[in-house]
Amino acid sequence: MNKYDANRLLRLLPFFAGGLGGFLLLINRLLTAQITDSQARSDALGVIEGAVLILVGLLWQQIQGRTPDTVDLIGETGLELDESLSESAKTELAWASHLLLTNTVTRSLLVYYDGKTILRRGVLGKNPQVNPGAILERVLAKGKAVYLVNLSLYPGQLEFDYLPENTQGVICQPIGKQGVLVLGANAPRSYTKKDEQWIEGIADKLGVTLGDS
Repeated sequence: MNKYDANRLLRLLPFFAGGLGGFLLLINRLLTAQITDSQARSDALGVIEGAVLILVGLLWQQIQGRTPDTVDLIGETGLELDESLSESAKTELAWASHLLLTNTVTRSLLVYYDGKTILRRGVLGKNPQVNPGAILERVLAKGKAVYLVNLSLYPGQLEFDYLPENTQGVICQPIGKQGVLVLGANAPRSYTKKDEQWIEGIADKLGVTLGDS
């Protein structure tokens, strides 16, 4: 049983307990020939207890939202770096990409800078080169990040043919004025605000390094 299934069963437990308690009270009442005052009071408390348990179950369903389903991205895993880059730039890109792949939901990423793809890492898409579409062009022009929380819902998803075909979510984070860091996740709605802030900081650091090189 995985973690999601275990959590789901825990959230349903109050429903089962409340329903079972109410059912047993009903059976007990039907089988009792004469109801005493003390039994009536006990039954009333039991009904209240069952109702509270069912209410708790409803609250748990609302508060503990469902974890987005993950998929295994389609493609080969690898690392590709532009050989024309300086050693310091290669080291910085390798460091940054490793952090993103190991500390966020990112499973595929690339860096498009100064008109060419200089890094691909993680699960690689079939197309090795980035041909900027409308979304990437907007990020480059405005210098503002775009987060597509569920890629399958966007008509513009076709421009991301350089990512695995079943990528679930995408962040396009500008790197200075010349580049974009593109990250693909294996689950929709999976990046948090903290992730976005951290990704922005890493992109700013890459912008300084690539600009100097």
